[in-house]
Amino acid sequence: MAEKRDYYQVLGVSKSASKDEIKKSYRSLAKQYHPDKNKSNDAESKFKEIQESYDVLSDESKRKAYDQYGFAGTQAFSGGGGGGYTDFGSSFGGDTSGFEDILGNFFGNSFSGFGNGNGRGGGSRVSNRGEDLEYSLQIEFNEAIFGLEKELQYNRLIKCDLCNGSGAKNGAKKTCPTCGGKGQVVQVQNTLLGRMQVVTTCPTCLGEGEIITEKCPKCKGTGTLSIKDKFTIKIPAGIPDGVTLRFKEKGNAGKNGGGYGDLLITIEVKADKNLERKGDDIYMSKEIDVVTAVLGGEVEIPTVHGLVIMKIPAGTQSNKVLRLKEKGGPKFRSNGSNADQYVKIIVNIPVKLSKQEKEIWESLKAEQS
Repeated sequence: MAEKRDYYQVLGVSKSASKDEIKKSYRSLAKQYHPDKNKSNDAESKFKEIQESYDVLSDESKRKAYDQYGFAGTQAFSGGGGGGYTDFGSSFGGDTSGFEDILGNFFGNSFSGFGNGNGRGGGSRVSNRGEDLEYSLQIEFNEAIFGLEKELQYNRLIKCDLCNGSGAKNGAKKTCPTCGGKGQVVQVQNTLLGRMQVVTTCPTCLGEGEIITEKCPKCKGTGTLSIKDKFTIKIPAGIPDGVTLRFKEKGNAGKNGGGYGDLLITIEVKADKNLERKGDDIYMSKEIDVVTAVLGGEVEIPTVHGLVIMKIPAGTQSNKVLRLKEKGGPKFRSNGSNADQYVKIIVNIPVKLSKQEKEIWESLKAEQS
């Protein structure tokens, strides 16, 4: 398997590139390497690589995770479900389900093919999947380290139990006269990529293929009801700041009986007054007096596991970094092992000396001369 290339390199942009610069480069490359236009042997693999890169860099949470953790950070976005950890957002890569969806985003419609108007076409009815819901959840530093369970309350739309989400009273619907039940209408348009057959959603039935003749009295024809829902989420130990958790089908119900969207919770970790987290490890600074630095000794160090005693070697210099092995929190998505804590030593040189202290330092100076 070929080694994956840096996402910024794939799109030909710098790490400081803006969203508009990333989008512009993506569109240009996607058109250039689309397999229906580019017949080179590696066009499809390059197109997938371009799409994967854009999927990460166009999303703030994914881009932040990638910048901080590289490809390891992006792995948390794929797979998972039903309350599992999936983000850092939505899944990327893998199945492009035909490249028509990508070009559809360019032109605002469902793309159906190249050619003279007789290309691939038809399509299926528009998906009525419900909207994803996005919220932020602020947690304490130690809660992020060790994980926790938390009950959430939020507003969402669910399927109407009277009409089962159809919006129609006793199934009172008829075939749409505009599209004949297909849910779509077909047009042929001239574009930058040649003549395309473009499938658009039927304006009358909005892609359903049917129209309601008598509305459900409970939901007034919407097919959904607004409720205040609650459930308990499990936040994994070691979760970094800015990570997004995805909970499948906990979002809004779709129109006319469509499926549920997802619930996305972005974690915001509060700062600690003493400790700072970088990756899995924890860092802090500790001031010690010059005598302890010279002669060595022991000092108390705060950790996420409580206070511990750390030995200071004799002759420790200022800015020396000492390691407390496995005194960090659990490593994120690991087998349970702890990370380390690093302590930067700051030697506190006294500004004012007592008469006795001054005499001691002067005697030391005399011995060295």
